[in-house]
Amino acid sequence: MAKSQKNANKIRNGKRFKPKQSKRLVVSEEMKQRFSSFQKEIDVFFENEMLLMQAFTHSSYVNEHRLHPQMDNERLEFLGDAVLELTISQYLYKKYPSMSEGELTKLRAAIVCEPSLVQFANDLNFGELVLLGKGEELTGGRERPALLADVFESFICALYLDRGIDEVYVFLEKYVYPKINTGAFSHVMDYKSQLQEYIQRKNLGAIDYVIIEEKGPAHNREFASEVTLNGVSLGEGSGRSKKEAEQHAADKALQRLKQEAKKQ
Repeated sequence: MAKSQKNANKIRNGKRFKPKQSKRLVVSEEMKQRFSSFQKEIDVFFENEMLLMQAFTHSSYVNEHRLHPQMDNERLEFLGDAVLELTISQYLYKKYPSMSEGELTKLRAAIVCEPSLVQFANDLNFGELVLLGKGEELTGGRERPALLADVFESFICALYLDRGIDEVYVFLEKYVYPKINTGAFSHVMDYKSQLQEYIQRKNLGAIDYVIIEEKGPAHNREFASEVTLNGVSLGEGSGRSKKEAEQHAADKALQRLKQEAKKQ
């Protein structure tokens, strides 16, 4: 075909012709088999497998295959973020009835932050399933933290849309909540919050803080605090404020409890 004829075919009614964008995800048989095996491995089966595959579809793959822009996982990521926050928040709210709003917020933030989501995704080998364009693949996109975190949120959304919120809870009970129960995220909290989380996780009882001493002039006061568990002293600490003294006491108590746990 002559070059002029090709150019004529690209222009219709004075406008440059654009090929239609497919609204159906194009996936190889090999990848379909991988997704099928993946569902067996995690014991979660989707009614709409296209929705599952869309959760793993990066925008670079959509662009390369001339798919409709909304066939990537970005909208799923948006809703998945909210679903994950809700399900984690409810779990923490029920598990730690004595934790303050501030302490719960810190703990939730540690669980849903990017590094944590990346770890969840890597534990389940999500990177092997991501649909990428060639350019993104060559630049290491499959291992990029932000991409993996987004895919995890997208997967949560796809599960929610396909199977409902109860199935999301079942999935999290298998792969996320156990990490919370082992204290994997408590390091982000201050000592008082860590002690509170440890006590509740182990069901050890109730803790209480008492200021046992105040000394020094008004402009340079020093306080001593004692933390008790079920009425038994766990540790003492001092500081320039009551809060600082309680933090130091909690640190001592936490160290003591962990040492005793190692001996058992």
